[in-house]
Formats: sequence, structure tokens, C-alpha cells
Amino acid sequence: MKKSVPAFRETSAEPRTESLPFSHLSLEVGHLYMEDFVEGPDRLRRHFDTVRPWLDAVRNEVGAHLADARPRVSTCFLIDDYFSRLSTPDELLPPLVDAAAEAGVTIDYLARESGCAIAPGTAGTVIRPAESVLRRLVESPPPGSGGYRPPVGRTGWLSNGQRTPVQRSSAALDTAGAAWQPPSETGARGHSVFLDIELWSETEGERTWSCAFLASVWQLVRLGLLRDAGRAVLTPDPWNGGQFPEDWDALPPVLRLNPRAAPFTAYVTCSVLPRRFLPVEHAVRVVLDQVHVEEEPLRQVAERSEAEGFPVPAGVADRTSYVFPFGL
Repeated sequence: MKKSVPAFRETSAEPRTESLPFSHLSLEVGHLYMEDFVEGPDRLRRHFDTVRPWLDAVRNEVGAHLADARPRVSTCFLIDDYFSRLSTPDELLPPLVDAAAEAGVTIDYLARESGCAIAPGTAGTVIRPAESVLRRLVESPPPGSGGYRPPVGRTGWLSNGQRTPVQRSSAALDTAGAAWQPPSETGARGHSVFLDIELWSETEGERTWSCAFLASVWQLVRLGLLRDAGRAVLTPDPWNGGQFPEDWDALPPVLRLNPRAAPFTAYVTCSVLPRRFLPVEHAVRVVLDQVHVEEEPLRQVAERSEAEGFPVPAGVADRTSYVFPFGL
């Protein structure tokens, strides 16, 4: 009888999961389109004047959950340089930072939305966070579903339930009882709120990620749950206080403007956004509910937050919260 030879694998072959520093809260103080900046400094001042009272309220709420410690809160601002680039960083960013300061709002970290699609990696490589998250999607099949439903990786559409069944032949339309059936939300309470999300569009082989999907990547980055071969993704670069570059691609994906800022990544997030983002963020929560996050980052966050007396919800989507103020 031939003996089986045990298999050995060097521990160095296992990718090490990089550990990150964490704030209690990552507080997003804005996410504006290029078109918003074109309206001028008054538009930016109105934004931060409206946002500021809500920032204080959110900070106080987090502090109420910490009996013996002052909450670590970092702020961030996301600029849409992915869908349009109507101006340059050296022209656009100084008025933004000045408007925030005039309203008493500190922007600790400045981020580019395009970094959620493609960003510099190590040793001259590039990383593609959105593609990484796409590969981690695990669709939740609705109970009893068995109909034709192509995978999200092929269609680019992700839903939170059962779509309306497709009649695939003219004969089916003539079949008695082949009535229309409504879509249904998985786990609905009484009535469904069905959502079907477009993750990307494609023209001549060129893929454009949707705002909802890039916002999902953005949340995972802020929560410190996204890794590339064990390495943290979109870690902040310090800013030396000089002039901003003329090209967006010359600007790091995440920039630390405040050298005394609390860590960029956090146990939970809150985003204070214009109301037009409400349907986008609904889509984000659906995506986050169907992303398979690596076990080690989840374990790190769970153990460290628990040790601080600030345990996080088990569901990733439940670690995010929002404020949509009137007037934004």
C-alpha cells in the first residue's frame, strides 16, 4: 500500500492581511459633481453652511456610545473626477478648502472618485478596486427562484430580490394562465421595495462603472474592509501644503489634508449628502449586502471595536448611515 505524502505549504506563501488604524467614525462632509463646482464659491459655501450642524449632531451621537473615551472622528470629501473633468485640481480645490474653512468644517481627507475604479499600486502597478469588488459579489437567490437569471458578472445588473419572470417565447404568451408576475424583494416586510441596480455600462468594449457601484467601493474603503493581495487599498498620502497639480491623475486617490487627522478608515461611516444621492445610497446598501468580504479584515475590525467598547454590526451595510439635509 502506497503511503500518502503529507502536503506542506510555506507560511510565507499565504498573503498577510495588512492591519489598519481605525477611527470610530468616518464622516463624509460632501460628494459633489463637477457641475456643482462650476456654480462658484457661493454654491460651496451654502453646502458647508448646511452641512455643519449635522456634523456636530453625528459626532455627539457617536460620543454617546463611548462612556470612557472621546470619539475618533475623521472627515472626508469625495470629488467626482470620474464622470467629468470640467476643471483642474489647482483651480477647483483651493476654493473648496477655503469654503469649508469659512464654515468651520475641516476636511481631513480628500478623495477622487476615479480612484475607486483604478489607482496606483505598489512598484509601478495599478489596482482596480471596482473589478475586485465585482469578483466578490455573491448574489442572494430569492426563495424558490429557478428561472433564467444570468450572473451579475455577465449582465452588470444586481437586484435585491426576484425580477419579473421573462416570457421567452411567443407560445408562452398564448399559454393559459401565463399572467404577469410582479417583482419581489427578498426579506420584504409586508410589501416589496424592489431594486435593480446597473453596475456598469459598456460602449465599444469600454466599461464605465455606475455611480452606485463606485460609491459601494468607496464605503468598503472607508470601512477598511477592502484588500488587494492582503494589502490595504487607497491608503491616504500626506499633503505637503503646496500647490495642487494641474492634472487629476497627478493627485493621489486619497489625500490627507490635515496632518493631525484621526485615521481615514473607521468602524462605521456616516455621509451627509444632497438628497439626489438617496436612491444611489439605497443601491449601495443592496450591493454591500451581497459582497463577500475577506474573513481577516472582518475579524480585525470586530476584535478591535469590541475591545474599545464600540462593537460594530455584523452586516457591512449596517455599518453605514446617512443624513440628507433639506436645502442640499
